[in-house]
Amino acid sequence: MDWDISDGMPVRLRQREYRERGVPPMSLTDKAIARIRELIQSGELPPGAKLPPEQHLAADLGLSRNLMREAVKALVVARVLEIKRGDGTYVTSLEPALLLEGLGSAVELLSGDTLLELTEVRRLFEPIATGLAATRISAAELRQVEHHLAAMTQARDDVELLNRHDAAFHQAVIAATGNSTLATLLEGISSPTVRARVWRGLVDDDASDRTIAEHRAIFDALAAGDSARAQAAALLHVSTTEQWLHKHRERDDTSGRSPDPA
Repeated sequence: MDWDISDGMPVRLRQREYRERGVPPMSLTDKAIARIRELIQSGELPPGAKLPPEQHLAADLGLSRNLMREAVKALVVARVLEIKRGDGTYVTSLEPALLLEGLGSAVELLSGDTLLELTEVRRLFEPIATGLAATRISAAELRQVEHHLAAMTQARDDVELLNRHDAAFHQAVIAATGNSTLATLLEGISSPTVRARVWRGLVDDDASDRTIAEHRAIFDALAAGDSARAQAAALLHVSTTEQWLHKHRERDDTSGRSPDPA
């Protein structure tokens, strides 16, 4: 019979118990990961701390060295731990920008209806964040937003520049909230590929001026420190993008073309 050496309960009995409860069983590697996370969450291993030698940590947690090694590998991939060659394994800074780093890459793999769901998520978060930015934005941050707005106005039909400064505009706005978790999350769900596709479509439809005007409305509300107006302007802008995606998704479906972003 297989044993879970962390608590002495036979694995097969534990799996039968999970099945009876209708709960998926946790693998031994998952349990090892959970044990290390507990040490980090409890403060025993704070950000920047060096993990004890593998054999010592495995013994302290009642885990095999193989399980400990697999758990460490998984947490390195998740950016929770980092291995410094010749030195040891350390807890990372655990900053949102680091832990959520892989979100943007995952978003780029989405397609079809999931992209529309992603825009819905953006519509839920970004207007509120923009309203918050209006109450916190500094003069220097406002100048950054204005710089990217001016660059977009000058670019007009240059999709590459429009896309670049559009992304920077929104990043500057969200950064002004001072909430790094929110900024990282919103940056992660803003797909550069989808953004470029939308701008190409807007330029083709001669609608780029209208979209730039929506950005100006956001800037004007930020400059006025008007939270409600900033939130409303951002909601209108994201909703316009969402409507454009819906319309072109339907058109692509009707024409038989692939609806996925180019």
